[in-house]
Parts: sequence; C-alpha cells; structure tokens
Amino acid sequence: MTISERSLKNGERAVFRLRELYGQYGYTYYKMSKFEEYDLYVRNKSFLSTEQIPTFTDTDGKLMALKPDVTLSIVKNARSAGAALEKVYYNENVYRAAPGSHGYREIMQAGLECIGDLDLYAMGEVALLAAKSLEAVGGENYLLNLNHLGVATGLLDAAGAAEGGRGEILTAIGEKNVPSITALCRRWAVPEADRERLCRLALLRGGPEEVLPQLRAIIANETMAAGLRELEDICGLLGPCAQHVCLDFSMADDTRYYSGLILRGFLPGLPRAVLSGGRYDNLLRQMGKTGGAVGFAVYLNLLERYGAEETDCDVDVLLLCAPSVSAGRAAAEAEALRARGLSVRVERAAPEGLKAREIREVV
Repeated sequence: MTISERSLKNGERAVFRLRELYGQYGYTYYKMSKFEEYDLYVRNKSFLSTEQIPTFTDTDGKLMALKPDVTLSIVKNARSAGAALEKVYYNENVYRAAPGSHGYREIMQAGLECIGDLDLYAMGEVALLAAKSLEAVGGENYLLNLNHLGVATGLLDAAGAAEGGRGEILTAIGEKNVPSITALCRRWAVPEADRERLCRLALLRGGPEEVLPQLRAIIANETMAAGLRELEDICGLLGPCAQHVCLDFSMADDTRYYSGLILRGFLPGLPRAVLSGGRYDNLLRQMGKTGGAVGFAVYLNLLERYGAEETDCDVDVLLLCAPSVSAGRAAAEAEALRARGLSVRVERAAPEGLKAREIREVV
C-alpha cells in the first residue's frame, strides 16, 4: 500500500521528509525510551530549558521522569571522541510545562546530533542539513540565522569585562538594546572603544556578503578571529542555501549551553523559531565525555497549522447517497473516485462540521 502525503498532517509529513533527508547523509536512526531516571536531569539541570519535570515512581522504586529533553539522553550513551563521529537522528516527543499554565504539554521534535572529534566538514554539514530541513518542511521561503559565540565572548574578553557583568551585557546584546549596553559598560568600566564595538555587534544583522566585512572591522583578538573564520567557512560550504542565511550576533544569551555555532530557523507566518540548535561542547564536559557536539531540533508542533489553507478540508468528496441508492452502487461510485486519487466519504446525510472540497449527490 502506498501512503499519500495528502493523508498526513503537517508534522507527520515533516517526519517522513526529514528522516529521508538525514538518512541520505548517513545519519542513523536513534530510538529511545520515553522515560529516564530523574537523577539525569537533576545532575544536568543547568542545561535544561525547564525546571518542571513530570515524574513517577517505577515498580522497582526508582524515581523516573518523562523526558523533557532528547539531547541529554543521546549524550549520556555517546562514546568519547574517537576516530569515527556518531551521527544520529531522531523523532521523539518531549514533555514540558506549558508557559503560563499549571499543565504539561507534549512536544513533537525531530532532529540530529553529531558527536565526536568535529572538523569543519562536520560543522558545515550540520548547518547545511539545518537549511535543508527548513526547506523540506516549509519550502523555499525559509531563513536560517547563524551566530558564533566566540565573537561576542571574545569581544568581552578583549574589553576586560568583569565576570559579573558579562551575562547582563550578553542579555542586552540579545535584546539589541544599545542604551542598556552603554549603561552596563559604564557600570562595569568597559573602555569606550570596546563599548562601541559591542553596540555595533548587537546591531549587526544581514546576509554573509554584507555582514562579514563589517565584522572583520571590529575583530579585537584571536577568539573573535577564530569565530569569524568558522562562520566564513561554514557559509562557504552552504552553496545555494547561503542565500537564505542571516548572520545575527544578538543570539548570544546562553553561554552555559552553547560553545560556538548557534542555529535558529524560521518559516513565514510562524511566531517563533521552528528550528534551534548549535554546538554544545559544555554539555559533554559536564557528562564526562571528550570531543565536541553539534546538533539541532525541529519543533514539529509548530508546523501543524503551517500552510493550513492548503489542507482546510477533511475530505475531497462527500458522496451523499439517496435512500434508494443501493450499497453496491454507492461503493462503485466511491471506488471510481478513489481510483482517481481522491478521498471520499459516503453518507446518507451531510455530517455536521465536516469540510469537503466537493459534495456530490447520488440519486
């Protein structure tokens, strides 16, 4: 039996497309349990986006949790860096507290992780797959935002910013709040020249050809230069996808988790990023692993209403058969339409609330 994509919801359709895409690049499917020992999340809570985790006691007395995160489970079982990279993809549900409510929600995710001794090709491939993932689920009008944390942290190093003020300044950069950056730099005695660089960095946003030359003009040390080189190299590996890239240096507010490249993906009409990820070596160190790690997740729940105007009907044809029409004739009429690739529902009267592209009466 051949499954038509027309019969799938947007999230389900995206899963099939992404699995095919990741398989083409040699990533292998990673399946995990819905549960993990709660202790895993307690020990690594600084790397979680939520502190509220649904728990239960297993039959053997262990405190278990419905997983709020996929990456922790994958890293827990990953090898330390070796000759070969671990390249895996997944589609899983995670469970997190819904913002502004007292309940939990189930979130559909698909994504990939690349773990081990990362090189430029591996980094470029992940960025390319992020771009291709957005195209696969949303078409050609996508936007992939890139940043490298080395740029902002290197500038703060050059400025001699005190440890206590770095987080506040990075938050202000994330908000593109120039007055706040200025005030914070004065409070933390950041030199004027470096303050001006930080303000310029916060507002730098655009395509690689436009932004990279401006970034070169404010390089202050080797940390910044290394971040710039990696961004240049990765953009060079994206080929035609580079036209959908936006360099945005305001994505710099989570230095606990990310340690280099940051990825955010957007589709028209959706209120927030549908793809998120980056390089997260800090998590590997926390869990006693060596090497590097980079990956991203696609939030499939956000896709359920994406392009809804194309799938606003429950069925192609509603076949309304008069009481005098025999079951055999109703079946024959319906099968003739299905043979043409249409979905058909047979009824004696129109169901309330059913949306059909076409209503046909058989008398």
